[in-house]
Amino acid sequence: MAINIIAQNKKARHEYEILEKFEAGIVLTGAEVKALRAKRANLQDAYCRFIKGELFLMNAHIAHLETASKHFTPDTRAPRKLLLHKKELEKIYVKVHKEALTIVPLMLYFNERNLAKASIAIARGKKLHDKRADLKAKTLDREAKQAMKNRSY
Repeated sequence: MAINIIAQNKKARHEYEILEKFEAGIVLTGAEVKALRAKRANLQDAYCRFIKGELFLMNAHIAHLETASKHFTPDTRAPRKLLLHKKELEKIYVKVHKEALTIVPLMLYFNERNLAKASIAIARGKKLHDKRADLKAKTLDREAKQAMKNRSY
């Protein structure tokens, strides 16, 4: 059984150079888990931040389902705590504050055990010329694959 991807942050791979990836659990309510199963999440403009020594997922949009409680509508962009081992948290904290890096969420998914997880990464912002070079390389690669596919013997 493979992972079930809920939402991806495609913009993060374009805007940042990914240095190191981590898998983190997420603290969610029952209605939020239902919304994730319905793939009602968006990681665009999401980021991670340390608050009092704990890592939080900020500005990630998890929609409220109509089938959930009508009496209580939670904040869809509320900060959500990420669960990591203490050594991993310390490692991330040191790297981010020492080298002026950032923490970006790459995707939300359900793993093999059907637990909601977030893939986060320590990243460095790309310069404009780096983005252009990546786009050019991607375009050339796509054209080469297309040429190989259309080539007949």
